[in-house]
Amino acid sequence: MTTQQPSRRSFVKQASCGFGSLAMMAMGASGIQAATPDYRVPPRAKRIIFLFMQGGVSQVDSFDYKPALAEYHQQEFAFDDARTIAKQGKHGTKHKLMKSPWEFRPYGQSGKLVSDLFPETASHVDDLCFLHGMHTEGVAHGPSTLFLHCGASNFIRPSIGSWVYYGLGTENEDLPGFVSISPSIGNGGSRNYGTAFLPARFQGTPIGTAGKDQLRLDNMERPADMSPIASSQRELIHRLNRAQLDRRRNLGDLPAIDESYDLAWRMQRVAPELMDLSQESKATQTAYGLDNPKTRGYGRKCLLARRLCEAGVRFIQVTYGDNSANPSWDQHSNIPKHAHHAAAVDQPIAALLADLRQRGLLEDTIVWWGSEFGRTPYAQNNGTGRDHNPVGFTVWLAGGGFRPGFSFGATDEFGFQAIQGKVHMHDLHATLLHQLGINHERLTYRHAGRDFRLTDVYGRITHDVLT
Repeated sequence: MTTQQPSRRSFVKQASCGFGSLAMMAMGASGIQAATPDYRVPPRAKRIIFLFMQGGVSQVDSFDYKPALAEYHQQEFAFDDARTIAKQGKHGTKHKLMKSPWEFRPYGQSGKLVSDLFPETASHVDDLCFLHGMHTEGVAHGPSTLFLHCGASNFIRPSIGSWVYYGLGTENEDLPGFVSISPSIGNGGSRNYGTAFLPARFQGTPIGTAGKDQLRLDNMERPADMSPIASSQRELIHRLNRAQLDRRRNLGDLPAIDESYDLAWRMQRVAPELMDLSQESKATQTAYGLDNPKTRGYGRKCLLARRLCEAGVRFIQVTYGDNSANPSWDQHSNIPKHAHHAAAVDQPIAALLADLRQRGLLEDTIVWWGSEFGRTPYAQNNGTGRDHNPVGFTVWLAGGGFRPGFSFGATDEFGFQAIQGKVHMHDLHATLLHQLGINHERLTYRHAGRDFRLTDVYGRITHDVLT
C-alpha cells in the first residue's frame, strides 16, 4: 500500500493550523466552567452594594466607643501589633493612647453610640448591623485591600463581585452583573474587580476612577444609528463569530469577547438613560447632596449605585478614595482629617439607606460598609495620627436579612484587638454569599487541577447576625 506524501505547502498549512489549535486550547484550559450544580441555598438578598472606604476608617473614632481612651489619654501601654513587629522586630512596644477628637452620642431605639463624624448615618442605626470583632490579613493597604476584595493577598484570585456574578448571573441581560464605581488604580487596581481565572465575562465593569467625580462609560453614548440595518449588521457579525466558535472548540476567552460585544450593543440602548442622574427629582438630588460641593462627588456615586441596583445589577462596589500612594482615610499623622472625608460621605450614605428603604429595595439588598482594616487606638509615633490595625475593626451591614439595630462582637477596652464575636474576613465573605443564596463551600471553579472558591478552605457563616 502506498501512501501519498503531502506537499510542503499542505504540510505547513495543516501543521500551522494544528499549532494554532494547540495554542487556542491552552488559552481555553482555564475556561472550563466547573461550578457544582448544588451550591444554591434559600436566598435572603438578591444583590450587594459595597461602600468601600479606602484607607482604613478608625473604628474608635466612628462606631466603636471606648471610654478608656479618654480615661488613659496620653498614657503609655504595651501593644503587640504585627506592623510594629515587622518594622522593629520587637514585641510589647509601648505607645501613648489617644482619645477620640469627637464626641459619641446615642442614636435610635437601640441607643447605639456613634461619633459626631457620622451624624447622618447614625440616624439609621436601627437599620444597621455592626460587626465590631472584625479581623483580617495583611498590615499594608495593598495586601489587605486585595484580601478584602479577593479573599487572598499573595495569589491572583477572582474578586467577590466576580464570584457573585458567576454564581448568580445578572437580573438584567442588558446590563453587566457587576459594576465597580470609581475604582482605584492602586493597591491591587483592576484585580479588585477582576476575574483572575474565572471566564472574562464575569469581570466588573468600571465606571469612572477614584478621586474623580466624572462618571462615564467610554463609547457608551447612544449611537445615532440604531436602525434595523445597523441591528442586522451586528447580527451578521454575531453569526460569523458563532460559526467560528462552532468550528473550533476551546477558544479561550473568544466566546466572552463575543458576548461582551453583544452586551455592549444592548447597553447602548439603556446605559445612557440609566446614568443620567438629572432624571431624578430635585428632592432626591438634594437628599444625596448633589447641590453641595462637599458631598456631590460621593453623592452622585451613591445615587448611581441605587439606579444600578434598581435596574438589576447584582454587585455594585462604590469606592471612596483616590489614586495617591496614601488612600483617603489613611491618617497616620493627622486623624482630624477624618472629618473631611466623613463630611463627604455621611449624607450620601444616609440618603442611599433612606432611598432603598422607601423604594422597598433594602429588604433584598445588602449594603456593606467598611475598609480594608481599622486603625490603632494609640497615636502613631506619639503624634496625632493612627497606624493600620488589621486585628480589630468595625464594618456594618444593612438589609438583606441582617439583624437591624444590632451590635455583634467586641474589641478590648482600648479598641485594639477583637476579643469577642470575632469575624474573620473569610467569615464575612461566607456570610454574604449565604445571604445571596450561595453555599460558599460549593461555589467552586476548577483551575490548574484544583477546585478554588472565594473563601479558600476557610470561612464560617456568622449566624448570630442574621434574622
